[in-house]
Amino acid sequence: MMTTKELNISPVGRVEGDLDVKVYIEDGVVTRAHTQAAMFRGFERIMYGKDPQSGLIVTPRACGICGGSHLYCAAFALDTAWQTYLPPNALLLRAIGQAVETLQSIPRWFYAIFATDMANKKFANKPLYEEVAKRFAAYVGTSFQKGVVASGRPVEVYAIFGGQWPHSSYMVPGGVMCAPTLKDITRAHAILNQFRNDWLEPIWLGCSIERYMQIKTWDDLMEWLEENESHRNSDLGLFIRASLEFGLDTFGKGVGKFLAYGTYLHKDKYNHPTIEGRQEAVIAPGGFFDGENYHPLEQKNITEDVAHAWYENQPDKLHPFDEPIPTPSTNSTNLEETNFDGKYSWAKSPRYKGMAAEVGPLARVVMNANPANLEHQIRDPLFGDIIKKKGPSVFTRVLARMHEAPGLFVRVNDWLSEINLKGEFYVKPEEKDGRGWGATEAARGALAHWIEIENGVIKNYQVVSPTTWNVGPNDSEGNPGPIEAALVGTEIENPDDPVEVGLVVRSFDSCLVCTVHAHENKSGKELARFKI
Repeated sequence: MMTTKELNISPVGRVEGDLDVKVYIEDGVVTRAHTQAAMFRGFERIMYGKDPQSGLIVTPRACGICGGSHLYCAAFALDTAWQTYLPPNALLLRAIGQAVETLQSIPRWFYAIFATDMANKKFANKPLYEEVAKRFAAYVGTSFQKGVVASGRPVEVYAIFGGQWPHSSYMVPGGVMCAPTLKDITRAHAILNQFRNDWLEPIWLGCSIERYMQIKTWDDLMEWLEENESHRNSDLGLFIRASLEFGLDTFGKGVGKFLAYGTYLHKDKYNHPTIEGRQEAVIAPGGFFDGENYHPLEQKNITEDVAHAWYENQPDKLHPFDEPIPTPSTNSTNLEETNFDGKYSWAKSPRYKGMAAEVGPLARVVMNANPANLEHQIRDPLFGDIIKKKGPSVFTRVLARMHEAPGLFVRVNDWLSEINLKGEFYVKPEEKDGRGWGATEAARGALAHWIEIENGVIKNYQVVSPTTWNVGPNDSEGNPGPIEAALVGTEIENPDDPVEVGLVVRSFDSCLVCTVHAHENKSGKELARFKI
């Protein structure tokens, strides 16, 4: 006889506690899932009617860990609206700021958000469990401590140029508000080298960056793993071996479609920013992968579905330029009382050509494998091969995030060397009315700001964050969002401790705290309460 159980998990995040998940389980397998963003923030309403440059101050406060990404988008949105000139130095320093913010997030996310679940007692019968718990257990793990400490190094570089991190405002229309000296550049190199020597090479890789970056296929990665004990016993080696042993490669697929905006504008190819000219100038390529074929990115193909979102008088399936300032509904309810056939989340459902798409590190590395990438763009075939041979999964998604660290380290070092200390860093722009679009790849994925300026003030401001893409609810056709889709098919071994749900959701790094409550919906009986 088939048994059905409903589980509400609230909250499921470890960064911001406003992501709730409801799963329906039949005979131990998730058959349906709903993600609920439980808080209305309304930054678009805050921006309405204000000075256009308010975005440089207000939007970085949308997040305490990727505020630099919002600043990056806000600055480029005004650059395209005002048709500014950006000196090469400005593009380099913006790229450096974005890259080091992402670089700091990699070890911090892995050890503090994701890997602690690998030390869950669910895996206690696995041969590698003892070593995993020794290194990855929250707070007491040997690598946990070293990784979290090392994660602070890259944003020291950000603070050199931005004055502080988080919530800097050094990127402005027309350039950057800093003029570094040789001492600043030297300090930045030294800090990055400390990051490499303290964590990236000896603890994470177990080899040099150069050796790791020779890996181009899944088979290469497996050969690297067995090449010597240093590789096998590195944290990367342990993560790969334990993930395959624990079965993290067998669940969490998602929608199988990927979207990336790309980022890091080439210093000589985006000096006169336009919306239309952006994609040819990015170093980390953008695009849409439908599961079989690559397509160039066109921001005009983005719409937001609001069929299941708590908003009033909000027309459906509009492009962000055409969306009104959101008006929150007064009919929102908590997870237990929500009717999931109606509106059930504060998140909208972004779609690309009408399709749900996963954004984030896995999407980025898939775009890096596009054979049509331009000469100045990243060309890395590894995850094109991994997707073909292994497919998307919890394991693949996490591996993608960690794979970015060596490449980012190399690129930031190179960009620091390209700064012309005698060149321009800022050219004052002429303010005017118009529309602008700024986009980037935040640590969690595709982030963009759309701005419309009329009579010298903001008429419309729209932000679509990576978490919105991944955590959005069903659309009007009933198609699930990426995390909802990734949860379906997941086997739940123990509903009193549904760690599998956490592994799937946290592999996306949805930025939505530490206390997790699980209870059975029908009886209201609390099944578990535990603090990580």
